[in-house]
Amino acid sequence: MKLATLKNDTRDGQLVVVSKDLSKAVAVTEIAATMQSALDNWDQVEPRLQSVYEKLNAGEMAQATDFEQANCESPLPRAYQWADGSAYVNHVELVRKARGAEMPESFWTDPLMYQGGSDDFIGPRDDVLLPSDEWGIDFEGEVAVVTGDVPMSVSPENAGKHIRLLMLVNDVSLRGLIPGELAKGFGFFQSKPASAFSPVAVTPDELGDKWQDSKVHLPLLSEYNGKAFGKPQAGEDMTFNFAELVAHAAKSRNLGAGAIIGSGTVSNKQGTDHGTSIDEGGVGYSCIAEVRMIETIRDGKPSTSFMRFGDTIKIEMLDESGASVFGSIEQTVKQA
Repeated sequence: MKLATLKNDTRDGQLVVVSKDLSKAVAVTEIAATMQSALDNWDQVEPRLQSVYEKLNAGEMAQATDFEQANCESPLPRAYQWADGSAYVNHVELVRKARGAEMPESFWTDPLMYQGGSDDFIGPRDDVLLPSDEWGIDFEGEVAVVTGDVPMSVSPENAGKHIRLLMLVNDVSLRGLIPGELAKGFGFFQSKPASAFSPVAVTPDELGDKWQDSKVHLPLLSEYNGKAFGKPQAGEDMTFNFAELVAHAAKSRNLGAGAIIGSGTVSNKQGTDHGTSIDEGGVGYSCIAEVRMIETIRDGKPSTSFMRFGDTIKIEMLDESGASVFGSIEQTVKQA
Protein backbone atom coordinates (compact mmCIF):
# COMPACT_ATOMS: atom_id res chain seq x y z
CA MET A 1 0.00 0.00 0.00
CA LYS A 2 1.13 3.53 -0.79
CA LEU A 3 0.15 6.60 1.22
CA ALA A 4 0.88 10.31 0.92
CA THR A 5 -0.05 13.62 2.53
CA LEU A 6 -1.32 16.44 0.33
CA LYS A 7 -0.93 20.08 1.30
CA ASN A 8 -4.02 21.87 2.56
CA ASP A 9 -4.72 24.71 4.96
CA THR A 10 -3.74 22.68 8.04
CA ARG A 11 -0.36 21.82 9.50
CA ASP A 12 -0.76 18.08 9.03
CA GLY A 13 -2.22 17.95 5.52
CA GLN A 14 -4.66 15.48 3.99
CA LEU A 15 -3.97 11.75 3.98
CA VAL A 16 -4.50 10.07 0.59
CA VAL A 17 -4.11 6.56 -0.72
CA VAL A 18 -1.93 6.54 -3.85
CA SER A 19 -2.07 4.04 -6.70
CA LYS A 20 0.82 1.66 -7.24
CA ASP A 21 1.93 3.52 -10.38
CA LEU A 22 1.72 6.89 -8.55
CA SER A 23 -0.80 8.24 -11.06
CA LYS A 24 -3.97 8.49 -8.94
CA ALA A 25 -4.91 9.35 -5.37
CA VAL A 26 -8.05 9.31 -3.27
CA ALA A 27 -8.74 11.10 0.02
CA VAL A 28 -9.82 8.85 2.89
CA THR A 29 -11.11 11.37 5.42
CA GLU A 30 -13.80 8.96 6.62
CA ILE A 31 -11.04 6.47 7.56
CA ALA A 32 -8.26 8.79 8.73
CA ALA A 33 -7.83 12.48 7.98
CA THR A 34 -4.07 12.53 8.54
CA MET A 35 -1.11 10.16 8.41
CA GLN A 36 -0.63 10.46 12.17
CA SER A 37 -4.25 9.56 12.79
CA ALA A 38 -3.83 6.45 10.64
CA LEU A 39 -0.71 5.43 12.54
CA ASP A 40 -2.38 6.03 15.90
CA ASN A 41 -5.17 3.61 14.94
CA TRP A 42 -3.27 1.35 12.55
CA ASP A 43 -4.77 -2.00 13.48
CA GLN A 44 -8.29 -0.66 12.90
CA VAL A 45 -7.70 1.44 9.78
CA GLU A 46 -5.04 -0.53 7.88
CA PRO A 47 -7.50 -3.11 6.47
CA ARG A 48 -9.82 -0.33 5.31
CA LEU A 49 -6.97 1.61 3.72
CA GLN A 50 -5.77 -1.58 2.02
CA SER A 51 -9.25 -2.12 0.57
CA VAL A 52 -9.23 1.40 -0.89
CA TYR A 53 -5.75 0.76 -2.32
CA GLU A 54 -6.89 -2.40 -4.08
CA LYS A 55 -9.97 -0.69 -5.52
CA LEU A 56 -7.91 2.30 -6.64
CA ASN A 57 -5.47 0.06 -8.51
CA ALA A 58 -8.41 -1.74 -10.12
CA GLY A 59 -9.82 1.56 -11.37
CA GLU A 60 -12.90 1.27 -9.15
CA MET A 61 -12.61 4.61 -7.30
CA ALA A 62 -14.61 7.18 -9.26
CA GLN A 63 -13.57 9.95 -6.85
CA ALA A 64 -9.86 9.41 -7.54
CA THR A 65 -7.88 12.39 -8.82
CA ASP A 66 -4.52 12.76 -10.55
CA PHE A 67 -1.67 12.44 -8.07
CA GLU A 68 0.75 15.38 -8.20
CA GLN A 69 3.95 14.89 -6.24
CA ALA A 70 4.55 18.64 -6.19
CA ASN A 71 1.45 19.01 -3.99
CA CYS A 72 2.80 16.68 -1.31
CA GLU A 73 4.02 17.39 2.16
CA SER A 74 6.47 14.91 3.60
CA PRO A 75 4.26 11.93 4.54
CA LEU A 76 4.44 13.13 8.13
CA PRO A 77 4.73 16.95 7.91
CA ARG A 78 5.80 16.84 11.55
CA ALA A 79 6.40 13.90 13.87
CA TYR A 80 6.71 13.09 17.53
CA GLN A 81 10.13 11.51 16.94
CA TRP A 82 12.88 11.63 14.30
CA ALA A 83 15.98 9.66 15.20
CA ASP A 84 18.66 9.06 12.59
CA GLY A 85 21.12 6.20 12.79
CA SER A 86 24.35 5.52 10.97
CA ALA A 87 23.82 1.96 9.85
CA TYR A 88 26.36 2.05 7.02
CA VAL A 89 29.56 1.90 9.04
CA ASN A 90 31.60 2.37 5.86
CA HIS A 91 30.38 5.99 5.89
CA VAL A 92 31.45 6.46 9.53
CA GLU A 93 34.81 4.84 8.85
CA LEU A 94 35.46 7.23 5.97
CA VAL A 95 34.63 10.26 8.10
CA ARG A 96 37.14 9.24 10.75
CA LYS A 97 39.81 8.09 8.32
CA ALA A 98 39.73 11.44 6.52
CA ARG A 99 40.66 13.19 9.75
CA GLY A 100 43.22 10.57 10.77
CA ALA A 101 41.17 9.03 13.57
CA GLU A 102 40.77 5.33 14.27
CA MET A 103 37.25 3.97 14.45
CA PRO A 104 36.36 2.30 17.76
CA GLU A 105 35.53 -1.41 17.43
CA SER A 106 32.25 -0.77 19.28
CA PHE A 107 30.93 1.05 16.20
CA TRP A 108 30.51 -2.35 14.54
CA THR A 109 28.30 -3.66 17.34
CA ASP A 110 26.54 -0.59 18.80
CA PRO A 111 24.73 1.77 16.37
CA LEU A 112 25.30 5.50 16.30
CA MET A 113 22.09 7.52 16.53
CA TYR A 114 21.13 11.15 17.08
CA GLN A 115 17.77 12.77 17.79
CA GLY A 116 16.83 15.23 15.04
CA GLY A 117 14.30 18.03 14.86
CA SER A 118 10.89 16.70 13.91
CA ASP A 119 8.60 19.71 14.17
CA ASP A 120 9.27 21.14 10.70
CA PHE A 121 9.94 18.75 7.83
CA ILE A 122 10.33 20.04 4.26
CA GLY A 123 8.03 18.96 1.45
CA PRO A 124 9.70 16.61 -1.06
CA ARG A 125 9.47 19.16 -3.88
CA ASP A 126 9.96 22.29 -1.73
CA ASP A 127 13.11 24.40 -1.73
CA VAL A 128 15.71 23.95 1.00
CA LEU A 129 15.85 27.44 2.47
CA LEU A 130 18.89 28.39 4.53
CA PRO A 131 20.44 31.69 5.65
CA SER A 132 23.91 30.98 4.22
CA ASP A 133 25.62 28.67 1.76
CA GLU A 134 28.92 29.14 3.61
CA TRP A 135 27.90 26.52 6.19
CA GLY A 136 28.81 23.48 4.09
CA ILE A 137 25.35 22.48 2.83
CA ASP A 138 25.14 18.77 2.00
CA PHE A 139 22.38 16.33 1.06
CA GLU A 140 22.26 12.84 2.54
CA GLY A 141 20.29 10.14 0.76
CA GLU A 142 18.78 7.70 3.22
CA VAL A 143 15.96 5.24 3.84
CA ALA A 144 13.70 5.53 6.90
CA VAL A 145 10.99 3.54 8.63
CA VAL A 146 7.91 4.78 10.47
CA THR A 147 6.86 2.76 13.49
CA GLY A 148 3.71 2.03 15.38
CA ASP A 149 3.87 2.05 19.18
CA VAL A 150 7.10 0.36 20.23
CA PRO A 151 7.56 -0.90 23.81
CA MET A 152 10.70 -0.04 25.73
CA SER A 153 13.51 -2.63 25.53
CA VAL A 154 11.94 -4.47 22.61
CA SER A 155 14.26 -7.10 21.16
CA PRO A 156 15.61 -6.78 17.60
CA GLU A 157 13.73 -10.00 16.81
CA ASN A 158 10.42 -8.36 17.72
CA ALA A 159 11.16 -4.76 16.72
CA GLY A 160 10.51 -5.43 13.04
CA LYS A 161 6.86 -6.21 13.81
CA HIS A 162 6.36 -2.55 14.72
CA ILE A 163 7.55 -1.14 11.37
CA ARG A 164 4.56 0.30 9.53
CA LEU A 165 5.93 2.32 6.62
CA LEU A 166 9.09 3.03 4.62
CA MET A 167 10.22 6.34 3.10
CA LEU A 168 13.26 7.98 1.51
CA VAL A 169 15.06 10.88 3.18
CA ASN A 170 17.13 13.91 2.30
CA ASP A 171 18.78 14.50 5.66
CA VAL A 172 20.19 17.98 5.07
CA SER A 173 23.47 18.60 6.90
CA LEU A 174 25.53 21.72 7.48
CA ARG A 175 29.03 20.24 7.47
CA GLY A 176 30.74 23.47 8.38
CA LEU A 177 28.85 23.66 11.66
CA ILE A 178 29.27 20.03 12.70
CA PRO A 179 32.87 20.09 14.05
CA GLY A 180 32.17 22.96 16.44
CA GLU A 181 29.00 21.35 17.74
CA LEU A 182 30.55 17.91 18.24
CA ALA A 183 33.53 19.49 20.00
CA LYS A 184 31.12 20.64 22.71
CA GLY A 185 30.38 16.99 23.43
CA PHE A 186 26.61 17.41 23.27
CA GLY A 187 25.74 16.38 19.69
CA PHE A 188 24.08 17.88 16.61
CA PHE A 189 21.64 20.76 16.71
CA GLN A 190 22.25 23.79 14.45
CA SER A 191 24.13 21.58 12.00
CA LYS A 192 21.01 19.50 11.32
CA PRO A 193 18.26 21.69 9.80
CA ALA A 194 14.90 20.37 8.57
CA SER A 195 14.92 17.10 6.62
CA ALA A 196 12.69 16.12 3.68
CA PHE A 197 11.02 12.79 3.00
CA SER A 198 9.74 11.14 -0.17
CA PRO A 199 6.28 12.06 -1.48
CA VAL A 200 5.01 8.55 -0.79
CA ALA A 201 5.38 6.18 2.16
CA VAL A 202 4.87 2.47 1.47
CA THR A 203 4.08 -0.54 3.59
CA PRO A 204 6.91 -3.12 3.68
CA ASP A 205 4.86 -5.72 1.78
CA GLU A 206 4.75 -3.33 -1.18
CA LEU A 207 8.43 -4.12 -1.80
CA GLY A 208 7.89 -7.87 -2.07
CA ASP A 209 11.16 -9.78 -1.88
CA LYS A 210 13.10 -6.51 -1.93
CA TRP A 211 12.23 -6.19 1.76
CA GLN A 212 14.25 -8.90 3.51
CA ASP A 213 16.05 -9.04 6.85
CA SER A 214 14.55 -5.61 7.67
CA LYS A 215 16.52 -4.07 4.79
CA VAL A 216 15.50 -2.56 1.44
CA HIS A 217 17.34 -4.38 -1.35
CA LEU A 218 17.18 -1.74 -4.09
CA PRO A 219 19.61 0.98 -5.21
CA LEU A 220 19.17 4.52 -3.92
CA LEU A 221 19.58 6.98 -6.78
CA SER A 222 20.92 10.52 -6.35
CA GLU A 223 21.22 13.16 -9.08
CA TYR A 224 23.19 16.27 -8.16
CA ASN A 225 22.67 19.24 -10.48
CA GLY A 226 21.15 16.89 -13.06
CA LYS A 227 24.05 14.42 -13.10
CA ALA A 228 24.06 10.88 -11.68
CA PHE A 229 25.89 11.03 -8.37
CA GLY A 230 25.05 7.80 -6.54
CA LYS A 231 23.33 4.44 -6.96
CA PRO A 232 24.48 2.37 -3.96
CA GLN A 233 22.49 -0.70 -2.98
CA ALA A 234 20.57 0.07 0.21
CA GLY A 235 20.62 -3.56 1.30
CA GLU A 236 24.41 -3.95 1.05
CA ASP A 237 26.98 -2.94 3.68
CA MET A 238 24.15 -2.09 6.10
CA THR A 239 25.73 -3.16 9.37
CA PHE A 240 22.56 -2.64 11.40
CA ASN A 241 19.16 -3.43 9.88
CA PHE A 242 16.02 -1.44 10.65
CA ALA A 243 14.80 -3.87 13.32
CA GLU A 244 18.10 -3.39 15.13
CA LEU A 245 17.90 0.39 14.76
CA VAL A 246 14.35 0.46 16.15
CA ALA A 247 15.40 -1.73 19.08
CA HIS A 248 18.37 0.55 19.73
CA ALA A 249 16.12 3.63 19.78
CA ALA A 250 13.72 1.90 22.19
CA LYS A 251 16.35 0.59 24.61
CA SER A 252 15.39 2.98 27.41
CA ARG A 253 12.14 4.56 26.18
CA ASN A 254 8.86 3.78 24.49
CA LEU A 255 8.47 4.99 20.92
CA GLY A 256 5.09 6.43 20.00
CA ALA A 257 3.23 5.66 16.80
CA GLY A 258 4.68 7.81 14.03
CA ALA A 259 8.28 7.65 15.23
CA ILE A 260 10.70 7.91 12.28
CA ILE A 261 14.00 6.03 12.37
CA GLY A 262 16.55 6.74 9.63
CA SER A 263 19.27 4.52 8.22
CA GLY A 264 21.95 7.17 7.87
CA THR A 265 23.69 7.84 4.57
CA VAL A 266 23.50 4.82 2.26
CA SER A 267 27.08 3.83 1.48
CA ASN A 268 28.72 0.87 -0.28
CA LYS A 269 32.36 -0.17 -0.04
CA GLN A 270 32.28 -1.62 -3.57
CA GLY A 271 35.21 -3.95 -2.87
CA THR A 272 37.61 -1.08 -2.14
CA ASP A 273 38.68 0.87 0.94
CA HIS A 274 36.44 3.78 0.11
CA GLY A 275 34.16 3.20 -2.88
CA THR A 276 34.25 4.59 -6.42
CA SER A 277 32.39 7.33 -8.27
CA ILE A 278 29.91 6.55 -11.05
CA ASP A 279 32.29 8.18 -13.56
CA GLU A 280 34.94 5.66 -12.48
CA GLY A 281 32.59 2.71 -12.90
CA GLY A 282 31.39 2.46 -9.30
CA VAL A 283 28.06 3.06 -7.61
CA GLY A 284 28.95 6.52 -6.37
CA TYR A 285 27.82 8.17 -3.17
CA SER A 286 24.78 9.50 -1.31
CA CYS A 287 26.37 12.70 0.02
CA ILE A 288 29.07 15.18 -0.95
CA ALA A 289 30.99 14.60 2.28
CA GLU A 290 32.03 11.10 1.19
CA VAL A 291 33.57 12.44 -2.02
CA ARG A 292 35.46 15.05 -0.02
CA MET A 293 36.68 12.42 2.43
CA ILE A 294 38.03 10.29 -0.41
CA GLU A 295 39.72 13.33 -1.96
CA THR A 296 41.29 14.08 1.41
CA ILE A 297 42.53 10.50 1.85
CA ARG A 298 43.83 10.38 -1.74
CA ASP A 299 45.08 13.93 -2.34
CA GLY A 300 45.54 15.37 1.12
CA LYS A 301 42.69 17.86 0.72
CA PRO A 302 39.13 18.00 -0.68
CA SER A 303 38.44 19.60 -4.06
CA THR A 304 34.65 19.14 -4.40
CA SER A 305 32.66 22.01 -2.89
CA PHE A 306 29.49 21.66 -0.86
CA MET A 307 26.13 22.88 -2.19
CA ARG A 308 25.61 26.50 -3.14
CA PHE A 309 22.39 28.43 -3.64
CA GLY A 310 20.84 27.26 -6.91
CA ASP A 311 22.16 23.69 -6.69
CA THR A 312 19.65 20.85 -7.05
CA ILE A 313 19.33 17.34 -5.67
CA LYS A 314 17.03 14.48 -6.70
CA ILE A 315 16.69 11.30 -4.63
CA GLU A 316 14.63 8.32 -5.84
CA MET A 317 14.38 4.53 -5.75
CA LEU A 318 13.21 2.46 -8.72
CA ASP A 319 11.97 -1.12 -8.70
CA GLU A 320 13.32 -3.76 -11.08
CA SER A 321 10.90 -2.65 -13.80
CA GLY A 322 12.15 0.94 -13.57
CA ALA A 323 9.04 2.29 -11.82
CA SER A 324 9.44 4.79 -9.00
CA VAL A 325 8.59 3.23 -5.64
CA PHE A 326 8.34 6.30 -3.39
CA GLY A 327 8.20 9.14 -5.89
CA SER A 328 11.15 11.51 -5.95
CA ILE A 329 12.59 14.12 -3.65
CA GLU A 330 13.55 17.05 -5.90
CA GLN A 331 14.86 20.17 -4.22
CA THR A 332 16.77 23.36 -4.91
CA VAL A 333 18.90 25.07 -2.27
CA LYS A 334 17.92 28.73 -1.94
CA GLN A 335 18.60 31.60 0.42
CA ALA A 336 16.01 32.03 3.14
